[in-house]
Parts: sequence; C-alpha cells; structure tokens
Amino acid sequence: MGYLDLSGRSAIVTGAGRGIGLAIARRLAAAGARVVAADINLASAQATAAALVADGGAAIALHCDVAVPDSVEALMQATLAAYERIDVLVNNAGIVGRAAPIQEQTIAEWEQMLAIDLTGVFLCCRAVIPHMLARGSGRIINIASIAGKEGNPNMAPYSAAKAGVIGLTKALAKEVARQGILVNCVAPALIETHMVGELTPQQVAYLTDRIPLGRLGRPEEVAALVHWLASDDCSFSTGAVFDLSGGRATY
Repeated sequence: MGYLDLSGRSAIVTGAGRGIGLAIARRLAAAGARVVAADINLASAQATAAALVADGGAAIALHCDVAVPDSVEALMQATLAAYERIDVLVNNAGIVGRAAPIQEQTIAEWEQMLAIDLTGVFLCCRAVIPHMLARGSGRIINIASIAGKEGNPNMAPYSAAKAGVIGLTKALAKEVARQGILVNCVAPALIETHMVGELTPQQVAYLTDRIPLGRLGRPEEVAALVHWLASDDCSFSTGAVFDLSGGRATY
C-alpha cells in the first residue's frame, strides 16, 4: 500500500451528510476506502454517497441516530453485511446547541447535548470495538472540540460534552492499545460549516478573534488530519488530542 492509502479498508463516518463529515467521507473515499456515509438525515447521507460514487469512490448510505443504541447496532450490522469488515470509525455526528448562560439552559437541552455529542460516541465505540478486537486492528477517530479543552462561554453543555469525548478517547485508547486498535481525537476550533449559522454573531466574533491565524478552519483541513489518523502511517499515536485550532490551543 502506498502513502496514506486506504484501499481495501472500510470506514464509517457519522454525520456524513454535510459539513466536516462530508469532507471526511470525500477524503477517505479518495484514498481508496469503502465509505459508509451515516447520518440521521438519510437523504443527506444518500447525497453524500452518490457524490462519492460519482467521483469514482465506493460508498453506501445508512441511517443512524447515534443517540439510540438499536440504531447504532443496526449501523454496525449493515456495514458488516455490505463490506464484511470495519477498519475505521469516525465519530463526527454532533450538535452545537443553543447559546445561553448556564442558568438559562434547560435540562432537556443538557440531556440532548450529552445524548448526541457524548453518549453517541460511547455507543458507536462500544458497538464497533468487539469487531475490531476480533480482527486485531482498527482506527477510531473522535471529533471533539477546542471547547472541550478550554470551554466556551454560554456553551456549557457543548463544552462539557466535548470534554467527555476527550476523556472517553483517552480511556478507551488505553484499554485497547495492545490489541492493534488506535483511538485518537481531533479538537478543532470553529470550522466554516453550516454550524456557524447556528451561532450568534457575537459567538462567531468571539471564537474567531481567539484564533491567532485570524480565520476559521476549513472542513478539508479536518479531513486531512483524520485521513492520517485513519492510515497505517499513524502508528505510534493513541489516546491523543490533535489540535486543529489555528493556534488557539494553549495546552
């Protein structure tokens, strides 16, 4: 296999219908991976898969609500039925939530955030690990956030959930480090996707001003890092947090 070649591998990308997930799916398919574009919006997942196939890649679309255990299990079983193996799992699906001080955040908003952004990662990891252990190999890449390291004001639920993703990544990586499975996470700063439109102008200004490079990140930049983490060229990194913050990260 050549440099960063993923030929013969199969990769699940959750939240692949748009934004960062779409860019990751495109990148992995271009590297030769057979991609499962998973999304709660099946039509969006189908559009992604169709675009990858049109570009000469191999892809299928599957529905998945990462917050529902049965839906996650169905995703794993359908992937195995289609491709017979799962080599890469990219836990990208997530929401950013409403901007508000903590005293205005509702229990329902808190629970929804944890269910999708943290429990969803847990459920997907739990479902795929037995298969990867049986094969003695695998790559899991979780999409966290710089908010999980530094915290963003008026985004307490999101920041807490992403901090949880970082902790989960580190714990799981240690569990399976000697079984051929590498588990890492990426912590982006604000990325130029549809989610920018879900933030207030004040939030966007605050988050952009904190980036020394002076601009937002691009989905393709996240995808490039995920590609390396999914490849054999990443061979001695596990339990790590890879900042993609334009210089914002301080530790």
